[in-house]
Amino acid sequence: LLRCVQQLKNDGFRVDDLFQKCLFEEDEKEKVLRAIRTVQPNYQLPPPPNPQTCKSSLLQDFYSKEKMVSYPKLDFSAQELQEHFQQQLEMELDNTVTIESVESTKPLTPQAIKARKLLATLRSRWHSSILQALQKSKHSMSKHKMVSGYNILYPYLCLLPDEEYVGIMLQILNTLSPQGESLAVLARELGSKVYNRYVTQRKLCSGQLEKVQEVYKDYVHLLAKDSKPAKYLPREYWEKLVAEAGFGPSLNLKDCSWPYVLIMRLGMHMLELLVQAVKVPRNILNPRLEPKLIPVLYHIYSFRSSWQVGLIKPHPIFSQIVSDAAETLLTFNSSAIPMLCPPVPWTSPHFGAFVLNDTKLMRFVDGAIQHQLLLEQCPPVNLHPVLDALNQLGNCAWKINQPVLDIIISIFNDKGNEKLDIPPPMSEAPRPPAVSGNSSTWNKSQKHELLLCKKKAAEMHSLRMDALYKLSIANYVRDKVFWFPHNMDFRGRTYPCPPYFNHLGNDVTRAILLFAEGRPLGPKGLDWLKIHLINLTGLKKKDALQDRLKYANEIMEEILDSADHPLTGRKWWMNTDEPWQALACCMEIAKASRSPDPAAYISHFPVHQDGSCNGLQHYAALGRDLIGAISVNLMPCNVPQDVYSVVAQQVEEFRKKDAEQGLKIAQVLQGFISRKVVKQTVMTVVYGVTRYGGRLQMEKRLKEIDEFPEEYLWEASHYLVKQVFNGIKEMFSATRDIQNWLTESAKLIAQSGRTVEWVTPLGLPIVQPYYRSTSTVVSICWALRQQAKARQVGITCGKPDTVKQKNAFPPNFIHSLDSTHMMLTALHCLRQGLTFVSVHDCYWTHALTVDVMNQICRQQFVALHSEKILQDLSEFMLEKYCSPGRETRALWQKKLMEQLSNVPQTGEFNLKKVMDSTYFFS
Repeated sequence: LLRCVQQLKNDGFRVDDLFQKCLFEEDEKEKVLRAIRTVQPNYQLPPPPNPQTCKSSLLQDFYSKEKMVSYPKLDFSAQELQEHFQQQLEMELDNTVTIESVESTKPLTPQAIKARKLLATLRSRWHSSILQALQKSKHSMSKHKMVSGYNILYPYLCLLPDEEYVGIMLQILNTLSPQGESLAVLARELGSKVYNRYVTQRKLCSGQLEKVQEVYKDYVHLLAKDSKPAKYLPREYWEKLVAEAGFGPSLNLKDCSWPYVLIMRLGMHMLELLVQAVKVPRNILNPRLEPKLIPVLYHIYSFRSSWQVGLIKPHPIFSQIVSDAAETLLTFNSSAIPMLCPPVPWTSPHFGAFVLNDTKLMRFVDGAIQHQLLLEQCPPVNLHPVLDALNQLGNCAWKINQPVLDIIISIFNDKGNEKLDIPPPMSEAPRPPAVSGNSSTWNKSQKHELLLCKKKAAEMHSLRMDALYKLSIANYVRDKVFWFPHNMDFRGRTYPCPPYFNHLGNDVTRAILLFAEGRPLGPKGLDWLKIHLINLTGLKKKDALQDRLKYANEIMEEILDSADHPLTGRKWWMNTDEPWQALACCMEIAKASRSPDPAAYISHFPVHQDGSCNGLQHYAALGRDLIGAISVNLMPCNVPQDVYSVVAQQVEEFRKKDAEQGLKIAQVLQGFISRKVVKQTVMTVVYGVTRYGGRLQMEKRLKEIDEFPEEYLWEASHYLVKQVFNGIKEMFSATRDIQNWLTESAKLIAQSGRTVEWVTPLGLPIVQPYYRSTSTVVSICWALRQQAKARQVGITCGKPDTVKQKNAFPPNFIHSLDSTHMMLTALHCLRQGLTFVSVHDCYWTHALTVDVMNQICRQQFVALHSEKILQDLSEFMLEKYCSPGRETRALWQKKLMEQLSNVPQTGEFNLKKVMDSTYFFS
């Protein structure tokens, strides 16, 4: 022990470092302390480090101890929250959740009963044959002395009981679409399922789960209504409790993530076992055929664009049995279901969200690890604002709007309704043409028709299953309160972790979600509900808020009829832009307006405020562009400015001039240029759409106009995209200057062999993951290169993809500003006790607090853009890419320095005007 302690000192470490920097499992910390005290009897553990406070100028007030207020309480006692935690823990320990499908209400036919019995028999046989194949392959691997590719897998096939691997493989078999699935997707899913179960086992064995249980038991007192108020944020309180717990395992487990290549290889091996072991008698549905065993799964190749991809496809016999059985149980990973208790707060890039399920703070493409390394290298205090914002979004409690869910399920179980975005069942799919003779004798049009039928059937199946999953999960939690833990993508945009059912979903999904917490409408709440309804219809976008409210009052009869007789009345709600959300809002307005005192009516309904061409707002503010600011509602005005209509008018002016000069296509386009035709392209120009992409968007819009002559589609869309780009260039000159500066800077950085990196105003480090070669190889090389820097070891790997790096930088940079603004708004709403969630640039709160949220949102937009954003970006990049201090610089470095130093000039727009802008939200 003395020799070890001496060696530690010789290598420049202190004994204290053992306890401050090491991660421990089980009782390792106690054992190490006992060992140290053997040679240093009076040794005392170092005190926990003092919590650091974020120094961001944007959040000085937020983190100020003087201005701190108690964390908002949930409407649950500590005992109730503890019970919710136990339910969540049990669900995660099981790894999977089996729930009733919403199709279960259909009567069972004799055919379905027969098919279900047959499937049960087959599954029992398959279980035995897969188990046998797995054991045989493991035995064979264990015999090999040499390290071969498959021999590497042997330890990973011994981590769980054999039965668990078989269960995972059968689960995949049960969810396979008749059209097949990509080999890579299935392999990743299989490998990931094994990894997730391994992580669960490890957390159980290391004692981590016991410690999480112990800490969570105290943590709920911060959120519960019956506990003493504490002036902590969730992250701060959790960290305090962990520090007080002292001994036991570290909650940040030693890194146990598996390389992407290994997960894929493990999944491929399990797929091979499935293909080999799962067989079905050929005559099972047709006794006239010979009773030969044939594989249930087979491997085929298909082309997607110009790429050849491997698919695993089920045999039609198996698909037929599954279809006939019409099973009513669906099995999901526990991480696919909303949480039944408030999420574990994010305290680091490795810890937060679910109780047991392994969740990454940042989502990224498979195999990419450069984001994770950047986060690890970032000082923990710099990540506090981002972690606190994610915790705030995740702590919003939800419940189901049951009347709306019941109506949707009834239509889903009838025949669906494509107009209302409820996919019809496969029985409604178009039938392929009935043609006699061999398919080789079919003519070109018959083959084309068959192909179209197959494509339509595949699309219908995909949409139907997506809707089935969403509605079944919603039905499963219909009587529960639930939460959506959040994480983010590499640009900082936030997303709920459960993938199928969440508030980022479509109109159907959003309509069935309510805040679990109710608040009185207050004096203006009912008016906001009515304005929100008119916003959902898409009818009065150019009208002032008062005019929208007046219109809502004029059509009250239609609103009440929709609420009372949604499927049998005049169905006004069905002809709106967002019909299901409009119906839910009609029902809320009806209940509130009929209550004895509408101001006292307790509403759980989320009211949305949607950004007004959000990307252009950021560009206009960055460039202090007065004309641009007026166009996107950053200035006070009586009616909302509609940038799409203004661009459409401008394009129409260009068209008139060209038509007068005899240009044929300009003459053909007369009467066809509208807001709707240009909207998508104007919106996506900000996010980097190319002329090619814009032309495709235009062509799609023109195709939707029945009267437009088809033979002019290509020429007209080509002409229009050119004019839209010209119109935006004239209107938003500062925007184009900034976009060009960002693009050119990224191009020069990528050409020098580096990836584009920056840090958001909230301190989140960002790197663009675009390379010429595959992400797996490259990101492993990138990681090695980072680790080798200290040793000056050169590692070469794939070069950055210059085209993607330069084209993606402007939109990614704007997305990162957008997410920064949203996080600032979320944090300041927390300080004022508001319920707040977001769908990127669309912000949700109670009707009572819409005005307060609007005020906070404007304040934070002004605060964000009062920072020297472009100047700071320039300085960061000059330091990172141009190595100041070198006397001799390469030519590319001089060129890059010149480019980065030449920050675009700004205009005369006064940012403070945003505070008085009425239509900051559309």
